Amino acid sequence: MVHLSKRMKEVRKAIEGIKTPVPLSDAIAHLAKVPKVKFDETVELHLNLNLDLKASDQGVRGTVALPHGTGRSVRVAVFCKGDAVAKAQAAGAEHVGGNELIDKVAGGFMDFDIVVATPDMMRDLSKLGKLLGPRGLMPTPKAGTVTADVERAVREVKAGRVEFKSDKQGGIHLGIGKRSFAENKLVENVQHVLEAINHAKPASVKGNLIKSMSVATSMGPGIKVAL
Repeated sequence: MVHLSKRMKEVRKAIEGIKTPVPLSDAIAHLAKVPKVKFDETVELHLNLNLDLKASDQGVRGTVALPHGTGRSVRVAVFCKGDAVAKAQAAGAEHVGGNELIDKVAGGFMDFDIVVATPDMMRDLSKLGKLLGPRGLMPTPKAGTVTADVERAVREVKAGRVEFKSDKQGGIHLGIGKRSFAENKLVENVQHVLEAINHAKPASVKGNLIKSMSVATSMGPGIKVAL
């Protein structure tokens, strides 16, 4: 027999009787009723996409600027040289440098969440592929993280620009804010994500791109959302 903690009993009580799927605004409101934990949980969006997983042209990838940000502080490392160094520093990047920063990361330094690089640094940066790639940190033009305009890129990622990418199971999982956010702000963030994902729909996908959707908190249950 499974023993439920007091909190889990309260969680079950909070969501019992909900007939899902429900409208997005209702789903966010239901999350607010779930018992809180000691930290400000991330609110997550989980999507199941209508993709042919064997087709190489049906990956979905892009970026979206959340109007109300993610609620978390983002540490940015910028690989650049010349005039771009001062611009990246002025935009608020925590770590800026060229080959000396590459050597530092190769030595084990990983105190950052997002990597931005200028195009002229990509050949040298490729030596970090085995370190950055598995962590999803390797910059790419599609994600807007390989750019000559490092100042703009740094400001955008710090303001709430996030990257989305379909996984091997045809899903997208993304943090869209914090539980402390007002409900309408979470709804608006989700709406912007959905618009961006639908805009990135592969031409070969027939019908609706999104098959199912749910929202959840880091430590809470998922609530199915009506499409």
